Amino acid sequence: MLDETATYDPLYLKGIEHFNICDFFEAHETWEELWTEYRGPARKFYQGLIQAAVALHHFGNGNIRGAKKVYLTSRGHLENYCPSYEGLDLENFLHQYAQCFEDVLANTDEFPSIEIVPDLIPEIHLQQTP
Repeated sequence: MLDETATYDPLYLKGIEHFNICDFFEAHETWEELWTEYRGPARKFYQGLIQAAVALHHFGNGNIRGAKKVYLTSRGHLENYCPSYEGLDLENFLHQYAQCFEDVLANTDEFPSIEIVPDLIPEIHLQQTP
């Protein structure tokens, strides 16, 4: 449910489209294009989204150590924008994101082998503003 009066950067929306079809590399690339030139209050928010896409990309490719590292960094950026920002219910998103990474975070193996569970991959759905 998207507020039709809200205006979002087209690159933000395009990144969400890529993210929601699990094309995390393209989501990262798209949001990075936005982030590179952006100098406003949402800069760290966009950086957090970029890193979330990278973490999921690493997880899906079996780079568990890299996924865990980038996951933690991305959360650090996104948590500062809670409870919601740019139409994204961050509390809900971060909850889903944490569930997806639960096994990764709990694992202490040096070279873990953990498969991503498709049903636990978070999606981004912008909410309607009141």
